[in-house]
Amino acid sequence: MTYRNPPTTPRKSATFDDYTLSEIRRAAATGIYDIRGAGAKRKLPHFDDLLFLGASISRYPLEGYRERCDTSVVLGSRHAKKPIELKIPITIAGMSFGSLSGPAKEALGRGATLSGTSTTTGDGGMTEEERGHSKQLVYQYLPSRYGMNPRDLRRADAIEVVVGQGAKPGGGGMLLGQKISDRVAEMRTLPKGIDQRSASRHPDWTGPDDLEIKILELREITDWEKPIYVKVGGARPYYDTALAVKAGADVVVVDGMQGGTAATQEVFIENVGMPTLACIRPAVQALQDLGMHRKVQLIVSGGIRNGADVAKALALGVDAVSIGTAALVALGDNDPRWEADYNELGTTAGAYDDWHEGRDPAGITTQDPELMKRVDPVAAGRRLANYLKVMTLEAQTIARACGKNSLHNLEPEDLVALTIEAAAMAGVPLAGTNWIPGKNGF
Repeated sequence: MTYRNPPTTPRKSATFDDYTLSEIRRAAATGIYDIRGAGAKRKLPHFDDLLFLGASISRYPLEGYRERCDTSVVLGSRHAKKPIELKIPITIAGMSFGSLSGPAKEALGRGATLSGTSTTTGDGGMTEEERGHSKQLVYQYLPSRYGMNPRDLRRADAIEVVVGQGAKPGGGGMLLGQKISDRVAEMRTLPKGIDQRSASRHPDWTGPDDLEIKILELREITDWEKPIYVKVGGARPYYDTALAVKAGADVVVVDGMQGGTAATQEVFIENVGMPTLACIRPAVQALQDLGMHRKVQLIVSGGIRNGADVAKALALGVDAVSIGTAALVALGDNDPRWEADYNELGTTAGAYDDWHEGRDPAGITTQDPELMKRVDPVAAGRRLANYLKVMTLEAQTIARACGKNSLHNLEPEDLVALTIEAAAMAGVPLAGTNWIPGKNGF
C-alpha cells in the first residue's frame, strides 16, 4: 500500500496578497507607477476606535427634544475684520474645477449654502457657478497659482494657503490632458489636452518667515477683511501648526492621510503621511502650548464620514471638520445605479477611483459634456444638504447624551479607546482602564 501525505490547503501570502500580485504584474507590463484618486485604502486607526461615555448617574444628560445643543462656529476671528460664521462645524474641502465638473462644483456650493456652511474652490480658480451659489466661499491659494487673481481673492470670504494635503504631503498634483477642456485650459492658462502637473511647493517662499510675509501680502490685497487659513498635510502636525500660527494664520487646516486627492501616485497615497486620528492631538497641543487654542481655529479633514466622527474630532479639541470624499458620495459619486458603466471601466461602484481619466459615469469627476449631464446640481445640492443635516443631528445626539449643550463642549474626558494605538494617538484612556499609553512615561 502506498502512503501519501495528506494534501494541504493552498495558502496565499499576507504579504503578497492578490492586490499586491496584480500590482507587480501591472508594473512589469507597463513600466510606470499607478495613479489614482481618493485617499488611503489600507486599514488605519480611526475614529471607529473611540467610544463616547454617555451620561448616567455621574453625568447628567440633556433632553433631545427640549434642550438646545449649539452647533455654530466662528472661523478666523484672530485678525480678520469679517470672520466666517457657520451654522454647523462641517465645511466642504477644496476640490478643483478641472478635477470636478462644473455642475458638481455648483452642487457643492448649493448644498453648503442650504446647510449654513462654507465650501472651498480648489486648484484651478473660482468658477462663476460656484461663487454664485456659495454664500461663503473659501479661495484656495496653491503652489501652482492656476487661475489665481486678485479679483477673485477679494470676492472670496476667506483664503486658504495650501502647503500640502493629506493624501500627498510633500507632493504635487496632476491633471491629465483628457480633462483639460477649453474652459479648464483658459482658467489655468494652459494648452488644451496637455497633461499638467502642480508644483509641490510655492514658488515665492520657502519657510515660515516667508509665509508670514505672504500672509501679510494677502491681507493687504483683501484689506484685512478675509480670514487666512493655512492647510498642511498631516505629517508633522505639532510643528506645522505652531509655525502656521507664528506666520499669522487665523485658521489651521490639518489633513490626514485618509483625505482624498484627484490624482497622485498610489505609493504616495498609501505610504506617506499620518492617519487623521494621529494628527489631532499634536496639533491641539501646539495651539495649547502657544496659548492659542480656540483663538486660532483648527479644522481637521481626512476620512470624516458621519456625525460620530464629527463629535469625536471636536471632543479632541478641533473647532470644525472638513469633508471631501463623503461630499462627492452624497452628490452621487460611485452610485450603484451606474454599476454597468463602472463594470465597463473594469471596476465596480464603491471602488472607482480613476478620477484622473475623466470617464466618471456619475458625471462628477469629468469634463465630458455628455457625462456631466448626469449631474443635476439642484438635486445633488439638496442631497448634500440632507447629508450634512444628518451628520449634524447625529453629533448633537451624542453631545446631549454626554450632557453638553454645545458640540464644542465635548472634551477628551468624554472618550475612551478600544485599542492601545488609538488610545496613544488620541490621548484618551483605554476602555475599562485609566491608562493612557505614553503618558507619564508608561
